[in-house]
Amino acid sequence: MSEEAEDSDSDTENGATGGEPDMDFLRNFFTQTLSLGSQKERLLDELTLEGVVRYMQSERCRRVICLVGAGISTSAGIPDFRSPSTGLYDNLEKYHLPYPEAIFEISYFKKHPEPFFTLAKELYPRQFKPTICHYFIRLLKDKGLLLRCYTQNIDTLERIAGLEQEDLVEAHGTFYTSHCVRPSCRREYTLNWMKGKIFSEVTPKCEDCQSVVKPDIIFFGESLPARFFSCMQSDFPKVDLLIIMGTSLQVQPFASLISKAPLSTPRLLINKEKAGQLDPFLGMMMGVGGGMDFDSKKAYRDVAWLGDCEQGCLALAELLGWKKELEDLVQREHAIIDAQRGRDAQPQHFSIPQEVPATCQGGGQDDREGETPVTAAALRRDVQPLRDS
Repeated sequence: MSEEAEDSDSDTENGATGGEPDMDFLRNFFTQTLSLGSQKERLLDELTLEGVVRYMQSERCRRVICLVGAGISTSAGIPDFRSPSTGLYDNLEKYHLPYPEAIFEISYFKKHPEPFFTLAKELYPRQFKPTICHYFIRLLKDKGLLLRCYTQNIDTLERIAGLEQEDLVEAHGTFYTSHCVRPSCRREYTLNWMKGKIFSEVTPKCEDCQSVVKPDIIFFGESLPARFFSCMQSDFPKVDLLIIMGTSLQVQPFASLISKAPLSTPRLLINKEKAGQLDPFLGMMMGVGGGMDFDSKKAYRDVAWLGDCEQGCLALAELLGWKKELEDLVQREHAIIDAQRGRDAQPQHFSIPQEVPATCQGGGQDDREGETPVTAAALRRDVQPLRDS
């Protein structure tokens, strides 16, 4: 047998052509090169809710970013997307969609807008109120700790709870304004105009060109607002704590935000189940960074509190000494909402919307041609639209 043949047989026996050893080699190479496998010093004295609280009470925690999804609004009566039998996707059979997600796909919407607007009416009751979770974020703001709240929801409950435009990044858009979908037109319409169409069961059509008018929420197939990216670049390098609530962290690019914080930033997940876990090597290869690590021996900064989001916020508030303040805030704000809605059949408008540049100091507007801009709007008590998960 020739030396070449012997070498070939030897390589085959050692698995060089089998794929798995090659993958192990690459994994070890990147682990050693990038220190993905090195043990890091714990950032919290213990990886528990109590450890997070002691960190929050220290001088090291001055800037908190909240990342929130559908789970913080379910107790307000708004269904999430994925919960078995009660989630939105499990209740769309009557619309005869090719697949559930089609109702939020821009290409399907332009051809068949009727299912979306039928659904919009069902999810538009006026009794929705912010939850304990929303008011916990409000408390963070009142105490000077909130750097920003990034929300996937489009129910605007963060605004109703008292967050200002500058406090928010509405990653999946807003229901406050609407635009004609025709790129050469793009006429803007108000919330009241859209609400009138939805409740009269008339598909909204542009008064100039008769094309469909769509709320400025981000459908599948559309770009996220410019404000999402500009704030991400400026906020995450300086964040001291991430609090992630009510999201499965399955939708990109929102899910990738957990990897934008410095390695020296603790991360707390309040959710019904663990989310965001990703092998560091695979995360790097996919370009989304490392995921959450709750359970490994190398875990050093991530804490998961599993259960109902409202109960998680109450537990956190109690440990912080804020529980009574939080409960009083919820009771007071809900009473104000009830009183106002009782005074007038039509909810009263409290302020005038302001359009501001796409920076992190204010609202953002993406003016790229053919894409839906997201116009900043000041708090209005009649905003009770849809939400995303």
